[in-house]
Amino acid sequence: MISNWLLFFRLTVRPLSREPVRTALTVFAVALGVGVVLAIDLAGQAAAGSFHSSLESLTGKGDLLITQTAGLDERLLGKLVRLPYDLQFSPRVEDFASISGKGEALPFIGLDLIGQAGRRSFGDEAFTDLLSKGDPVWVGSGTGLHTGDQVTLLLDDQLRRFFVAGMVPQEHEQFGESNVITTDIGIAQRVTNKAGKLDSIDVRISKGSSVVQWREVLQKQVPASATVALQGSRTDENRKMLSAFRWNLRVLSYIALIVGAFLIYNTIAISVVRRRNEIGVVRALGGTRLTILSGFLAEAGFFAMTGSLLGLLLGRVMAVAAVRLIGTTVESLYVSSQPAPIALTFSSAASGVALGIFVSLLAALAPAVEASRVAPVEAMARGREEYVAAARSRQRAVLAMVLFAGAALLAKLPAIHRQPLFGYVSVLFLVVATALVIPALLTGFVALVQRAIEKLFGVEALLAARSLRASLGRTSVLTAALATAVAMTASVAIMVGSFRETVTVWMDNQLQADLYLRPAGWAAADQHPTMSADIADAIEKVPEVASVDRFRAYPITYGGLPATLAGGESSRTGNPASTRFLPGEDPRAILAKLPTGDYAVVSEPFANKHGVGVGSVLHVPLAGAMRDFEVLGVYYDYSTERGYIVLDRKTLLKYLPDPAESNLAVYLKPGADAAAVRRQIDMVIAGRRIEVFSNRALRRGAIATFDHTFAITYALEAVAVVVAVMGIAGALLATVIDRRREFGLLRFLGASRPQIRKIILCEAGLLGLLANAIGIALGTVLSLILIFVINKQSFGWTIQFHWPVRILLIVLTGVYAATVLAAIFPATTALRLNPIEVVHEE
Repeated sequence: MISNWLLFFRLTVRPLSREPVRTALTVFAVALGVGVVLAIDLAGQAAAGSFHSSLESLTGKGDLLITQTAGLDERLLGKLVRLPYDLQFSPRVEDFASISGKGEALPFIGLDLIGQAGRRSFGDEAFTDLLSKGDPVWVGSGTGLHTGDQVTLLLDDQLRRFFVAGMVPQEHEQFGESNVITTDIGIAQRVTNKAGKLDSIDVRISKGSSVVQWREVLQKQVPASATVALQGSRTDENRKMLSAFRWNLRVLSYIALIVGAFLIYNTIAISVVRRRNEIGVVRALGGTRLTILSGFLAEAGFFAMTGSLLGLLLGRVMAVAAVRLIGTTVESLYVSSQPAPIALTFSSAASGVALGIFVSLLAALAPAVEASRVAPVEAMARGREEYVAAARSRQRAVLAMVLFAGAALLAKLPAIHRQPLFGYVSVLFLVVATALVIPALLTGFVALVQRAIEKLFGVEALLAARSLRASLGRTSVLTAALATAVAMTASVAIMVGSFRETVTVWMDNQLQADLYLRPAGWAAADQHPTMSADIADAIEKVPEVASVDRFRAYPITYGGLPATLAGGESSRTGNPASTRFLPGEDPRAILAKLPTGDYAVVSEPFANKHGVGVGSVLHVPLAGAMRDFEVLGVYYDYSTERGYIVLDRKTLLKYLPDPAESNLAVYLKPGADAAAVRRQIDMVIAGRRIEVFSNRALRRGAIATFDHTFAITYALEAVAVVVAVMGIAGALLATVIDRRREFGLLRFLGASRPQIRKIILCEAGLLGLLANAIGIALGTVLSLILIFVINKQSFGWTIQFHWPVRILLIVLTGVYAATVLAAIFPATTALRLNPIEVVHEE
């Protein structure tokens, strides 16, 4: 046992300590890979961990929740209370408010605080005494408000004054409610314009009773359009909706880990090459294959364990920035969410470390096994390993063709439970196949360019090219690592660029009005604050206004997933043909028929998520019954992943007679003075908190939101490239140390120091050029899978392919420059070598 440890120390630990820079680069590459995966996991949990809809029960005691689209008639509460059952009912009014009309939207909850339970929880002061001071609210500690403060809240389109009567009790904040604002239900109904309405009724059953049975009993007592659901169901729906987004983000974070795996493979492979003589000596002296295998796996384990532990610290730090970016995306596309605290638990830390160790050992297994199988005589023969690598390149190329064919077949298979699992495997096959074919590509590349580069850059470039081919085993893995990082970066850049261009074209067609109005403050996929109905009527009376398109939206649940029910005035759309429906559908005919009955059009994400199309019948609970709406068409929409069901406004008002609007689109008469009309509209909305956007400003704001939404994607790609470039630096440094005898001979043969430097920089330049070429080719294919398979199956959006030339040029130029710059330190190290010492060291 002692002899094995001594052998491990001399063959593994001592060489690592002699090369601290290379060792540190490899460890940090693994740490970055683990850190990114952990950061995305922690940030995803935090960003989706405290939905506002999770405040279904402020007291945390409810078992069931009764809801209905557009609210419940408050008379239902009286009916339920009179039932001869041992049940407790707590009515609620729910909305969102922002302090002084600025900052984030906070849950604004109306509870029955006059009741006995309310007095116990929120204080014993007589409620009538509080009312004499104004409208009281109780706030969570996260709002930054204190008892006695006067506060102005923006609710829908109006600012209203309240005073802080107290703090939400601490026992409620354990449910993540530190940012909540609550008041008595009567006040909430008045200030939110929900007189006679309740948003939900919280139901508490007696201990020992069956929740499922009581749910069946209560469902018979409520209108057919009302839903009796288990407490927490809305949160579960949101999590279900977000699952595809989080899965794609998690898979994207694995890119850095995959690149790190390439570098571990390359590091161990270089160690095997450099220590073949030692391997031969150990084997000749009786060392077993298991001894050799264990030694190299132990080296990989050192990198894995050290890098993974460091990755825990990096992941925790990076999660802080990641949660902001992910939170923005979640709120823009899915649901209002207040990020929960980032919690680095033992399980998440253990899984991060285990993942780093597993990937590192898996990557090191092949070179370690190869080292253990080498016979002593072969181990002491120089150049043997490169000959074997060249001989195997043809076999690997054949296997690569098989994997390419498999990837093509997998990309055509459907999703499983809305998860594009076959798409992910197809991407993995493509990456592995490309890595396998790189030795053949590298050999062909050198043969193709060696004469041209000799003429352009001299004999140093020729030596560099031939050196890359001579060390095929090392350079092919290094090329694969960099090419993978470039491919993933390019593919996501193409996907995002295509998405951006598609959204731009969609907005050009969709946004035809001259001016748009909406309540000021927050904007999220599940929040639809309203404006008073008289505003649109007053704007229509402005002489130069041609028409006003009123739009109202309600958050609903359909098929167990969140969606949006909306109503618009199709007859007032400026250009009916501008609404883009799926190919083969006639926009004018669809919009002409929509107001004539119970018809609907649905957005593409909704259609793909629920499997509906033209002619399908939607069963929507409305106005006390299940209503059927025939689908006339499916239109392109990129505003939210939740999905829309859009009725004509007259049809919507027939079932939900609330004339308030969520937003307005104002069309001007030809030749109208837009500035003058804007001034008149400002006079109409004076005193109300309503934002007015021009067509151009709305487009600009939407694109800015889009770019911010995908910032996390670009950040992940940047980390992958950084990991790859660090690997280039470490591998080139190892190569320089391994080839010190070669450089010593070149110096004796008359090569100058600048020529040695030029050889190494040319090697890096050629390697970067080949990796960029392979990366952009692979990235293009991957982008097609991302756009037409993974994105389509995950989110339901149809994206038009587009080359973001400027972004790609910036990425490729940056990667190439970084690759060449990464060779400067290894080149400097080579120049410091003493030629006499390196030649005589054997």
